[in-house]
Amino acid sequence: MKESDWLSAFAAALKRSDIDGAMALFADQAYWRDCVAFTWNIVTFESRTAIAEMLKARLSDVRPESFKVEDDDSQGGWFTFETAVGRGRGHVRLKDGKATTLFTALTELKGFEEKAGAARPHGTQHGAFKNRVTWLDRRKADAEEIGITRQPFVLIVGGGQGGIGLGARLKRIGVPALIVDAHERPGDAWRKRYKSLCLHDPVWYDHLPYLPFPDHWPIYTPKDKMGDWLESYTKIMELDYWSSSPCKSASYDEAKGEWTIVVERNGKPVTITPKHLVIATGMSGFPEVPRFPGAEKFKGTQHHSSKHTGGEGWGGKKCVVVGSNNSAHDIAADLWEHGADVTLLQRSPTLVVRAETLGRNRPLYSEEAVAKGITTDKADFTVASLPYALQPKAAQPMVAQIKKEDAAFYDALRKAGFKLTFGEDESGIGGMYIRRGSGYYIDVGASELIADGRIKLKSSEVDHLTETGVVLKDGTVLDADLVVYATGYGSMNQWAAALISQDVADKVGKCWGVGSDTAKDPGPWEGELRNMWKPTAQENLWFHGGNLAQSRHYSRYLALQLKARLEGLPTPVYARAPVHHKA
Repeated sequence: MKESDWLSAFAAALKRSDIDGAMALFADQAYWRDCVAFTWNIVTFESRTAIAEMLKARLSDVRPESFKVEDDDSQGGWFTFETAVGRGRGHVRLKDGKATTLFTALTELKGFEEKAGAARPHGTQHGAFKNRVTWLDRRKADAEEIGITRQPFVLIVGGGQGGIGLGARLKRIGVPALIVDAHERPGDAWRKRYKSLCLHDPVWYDHLPYLPFPDHWPIYTPKDKMGDWLESYTKIMELDYWSSSPCKSASYDEAKGEWTIVVERNGKPVTITPKHLVIATGMSGFPEVPRFPGAEKFKGTQHHSSKHTGGEGWGGKKCVVVGSNNSAHDIAADLWEHGADVTLLQRSPTLVVRAETLGRNRPLYSEEAVAKGITTDKADFTVASLPYALQPKAAQPMVAQIKKEDAAFYDALRKAGFKLTFGEDESGIGGMYIRRGSGYYIDVGASELIADGRIKLKSSEVDHLTETGVVLKDGTVLDADLVVYATGYGSMNQWAAALISQDVADKVGKCWGVGSDTAKDPGPWEGELRNMWKPTAQENLWFHGGNLAQSRHYSRYLALQLKARLEGLPTPVYARAPVHHKA
């Protein structure tokens, strides 16, 4: 059976409400991943039984119809469809004529389409009018009124790439939103990091919604260049953005269905009362700073990697970097470049993959993909169409190929004493990222320094600090003028605890991670990232984050969920995920 024949049979079964007939089209082990279209949720159903239960509960409301194979479908399996309230896109994978995976995603709401292309606004009203309101008049009014005399429907806390990307989505579909950020300028979250920082993902992976990087843009974007791009983006996309405006507190009134949020602006508290609060402070919480015995006695400098500004001034000094993930490697290399005597302290095995090798194995995001007509949008949907539970198995051949291609590279690291891992199930960086959000390094040069000994390596735990250095569990003493704790961050729900309450943070549970409550036990799979881009256990509280590609793609679904609520559309959430409290 071809995909087009399968789709016709599936559409016919749904139209006559024949759930048994629809289930007969699925393989014994089948997955259906839905992004908002059928469930007003982001959820994966991992059996025919679960799929059937969802259809029994939701089919009469969703009323799917108009299933059509995409005209430009060169990869197979792509189709469009409509529901009672919107339009969507989907994909099916077949084996022996039966569906092994089905993907459905809401892409727009009927009657509330983006004003783009032929529907773009005129920008002016031709003719002669007294007291004409110009574009500048409207923008000034927005700046003076939103958050003061006009309340936003959505308040976004965090003005980095995630917050402004979501803000742009909301702006395009007419959802009043205000973005607040503690930094002085948009992009400062990048500018204020150590000077040598560049994006480790390539440019084709990193576009923001609607506004791709120009084709002369470097493959790996320097952090200050990225900061300037984000600042320009907020202006070009006409976002309502308050800089130097930290969010101080938030509380939710269940009866009113409204938040009361205090933001400090120009040194004074401002109270804002949106219906929805989005925490878009990144996929991580607060810096995790270990409390080693004797730290208070250390006479040198010690700080978390988030506070490290660069290697200047550390030439000839002894520096210890605690940790072995991206930031640790970057900082160690930067210190070495500035003449420091650097020791990297590896406390657990680390996944390492060379940036060039990773780029070759991301064929959907590349210059070659662009030449073949694979747009960023097509690439995003393709990645999203594969359920998380199947991604490790799909990645294993790529990981095996990487290990083969770079065997000499890995042998050199092992010879230097570096402890390597390729993930719990040899699924590589993708599996580690969605499970833990850490534990890896995309090599842009530091690995060579470690392999040849220019950056010293120790594999042990810290026992305590003295006035002059770090003592390891194995008894090794490392003299140090500087100790950098590249020890990661907590869960994103720490922001909910700080801004709202610990009770709300506990009610929501941990953010990020797919699978069980422990990284050591990767199953059973829950199917989706915890609490990200979908309804949480706290009414009208949302979390938005992830890398640039995830923020770009999933901001679409979060924006549509918020728009539906603004317009009063019924949004019954199906299959709310359980709350997790362990990391």
